[in-house]
Amino acid sequence: MTRDTFEYAVLRVVPRIERGESFNAGVLVYCRQRDYLGSRLHLDADRLRALDPTADPAAIGRALQAAADVCAADPGAGAAGREALGSRFRWLTAPRSTVIQPGPVHTGLTDDPDAEADRLLRLLVLPVPG
Repeated sequence: MTRDTFEYAVLRVVPRIERGESFNAGVLVYCRQRDYLGSRLHLDADRLRALDPTADPAAIGRALQAAADVCAADPGAGAAGREALGSRFRWLTAPRSTVIQPGPVHTGLTDDPDAEADRLLRLLVLPVPG
């Protein structure tokens, strides 16, 4: 089975930019060879409240969903959602000073980028089973 190069980035929630505290809330996965761009999200409201009790989980959830909508080329995603896959991934991973910030882009090899997105969500975003 052929393994292809993929790129991924973690989406971080930074509720109070001046404090620099963050937690992982999603992953973006791009595989050019498989014509794939996908995302997985999980907003942990307890973690959010721990960092900023005044944060609005619904608004932050909408911001995360907006990134997922760009990945999925949702009609409501605007001009960014109409770009080619690679352009959308680069747009989503460009640094911004907002509550939702992309981490650095990393690479790997995969034979199933959709399954890779699930694996990265479990590894990098979901709470560690205790």
